[in-house]
Amino acid sequence: MHAAIGDLIVVRSPHEGGARDGTIVEVHGPDGSPPYMVRWSGDEHTSLVFPGPDATVHSGAGHTATNA
Repeated sequence: MHAAIGDLIVVRSPHEGGARDGTIVEVHGPDGSPPYMVRWSGDEHTSLVFPGPDATVHSGAGHTATNA
């Protein structure tokens, strides 16, 4: 998985009844790899994310999606 600042991350979870999304505000791995600092939509909470197979990243332009 690769991302850039401003990309959207979506994490799907059957335990939370749907999906959670947020904006990537920092990329900590080399060449855009995880972990990512994410500002979550809704509550604006920021947390460090190590995405799993239930996550997708969509480019800031909204054109591309990549799976973990």
